[in-house]
Amino acid sequence: MTDDVQVTRPGAETPAEIPSTELTAASPAGLPSPAGGSSGALAHPPTAGLPAKPAPAKRSGLRRFIMPVLILAGLGYGGKTAYDYFVTGRFLVSTDDAYVGADTAIIAAKAMGHLTAVPVVDNQVVHKGDLLAAIDDGDYQNAVEAARARIGTQDATIARFARQIEAQSAIIAQAGAQVDSAAAQVKSAEADVERASLEHDRSFKLAQTNFGSQQRLEQATADRDRTVAALAASKASQASAAAALDGAKANLDVLKAQKDEAARQRNELVTTQAMAERNLSFTRVVAPFDGTIGNKAAQVGNLVQPGTRLMALVPLDASYVDANFKETQLANVKPGQKVDVSVDALDGKVVEGVVSSVSPASGAQFSLLPPDNATGNFTKVVQRVAVRVTFPEEVLKQVPLRSGLSVVATIHTRDPATPEPTLLGALGLEAFATRSLKP
Repeated sequence: MTDDVQVTRPGAETPAEIPSTELTAASPAGLPSPAGGSSGALAHPPTAGLPAKPAPAKRSGLRRFIMPVLILAGLGYGGKTAYDYFVTGRFLVSTDDAYVGADTAIIAAKAMGHLTAVPVVDNQVVHKGDLLAAIDDGDYQNAVEAARARIGTQDATIARFARQIEAQSAIIAQAGAQVDSAAAQVKSAEADVERASLEHDRSFKLAQTNFGSQQRLEQATADRDRTVAALAASKASQASAAAALDGAKANLDVLKAQKDEAARQRNELVTTQAMAERNLSFTRVVAPFDGTIGNKAAQVGNLVQPGTRLMALVPLDASYVDANFKETQLANVKPGQKVDVSVDALDGKVVEGVVSSVSPASGAQFSLLPPDNATGNFTKVVQRVAVRVTFPEEVLKQVPLRSGLSVVATIHTRDPATPEPTLLGALGLEAFATRSLKP
């Protein structure tokens, strides 16, 4: 039985089996046969000092299996990536020039005095109405008490004017009665004058005819003159009573005006008291909203004045993101679109928000020195425009977005009302596929 040796021929896919007898016969003359005289052994010249080379590994079958798999995987991944870009990716605009912001409030004093208490520390969570700092309120308490005392004095003044008005009303009534009495006296005096005049006329006629005495005529003349004088006195009394009545009424008007003036002065004092109480309330600095204390500078014993900075209060439930997109990315950005915000501080956790508004100008226009490209050389630079992204309140309660954090904002610009694009639709075969699926 002869041994066969595999020899790979050029152009052949598999090694060809060649009988050992043919190899032996093909050995050149003069070369000795291998020891042992085996007919299947190859005759080689002796190689002294050189190691034998190992036979090559058999990898052709494994290579035929791996290469198609890699090609198919690459085509699948490329196709999946292209499809995702066609369906979703081409509608996304993203930027990493985005940061979390919040409307931070700088808490400052509005009253002057020494701080008597600062019951908060840095990074403490406070709620609306919590005491942040207390200022010595002794002077402000005294101002409130003084304002209250002045109001009490003014109330007494108003009450006095009211009593005087009542008394003046009685005086007016009495003057009115005197005017009526004077009018009655005038009428009585006028009657006496008329009677005395008639008596004088009769006595005068009788005296001319010698039927009446001269004494009687003189008496009648005197009575007439006396009644005329009495009438004049009654009229003067009537005028005096009328004048007294007018004076009493004028005094009443003066008292009423003084009372109104006192009432207005009381209103001014009430306003002064309200201002004093308001100034007193400023000695207690309270939190205007829920938030976290930061950058605290207030210490017990410090003398503060109106405007002295005490601390900062950062709201955690009103955070937002300002994403600075390139001007070339804003063509389809509109308020109300969905935004995926990846937070770097949370290992890339995605928080969903919405586009609230778009800035009316680029950031360069709001800088301290806006650029002026009207003179000199010009190099076009892509501008960035701030887009405000807001979040629902329940999201902010679950995810702590702190002011200043870096984020990556991705806006979905595709209109949700339009149907999602498909590959068949892009190839114009969607209508054909729909008709073919109908029974």
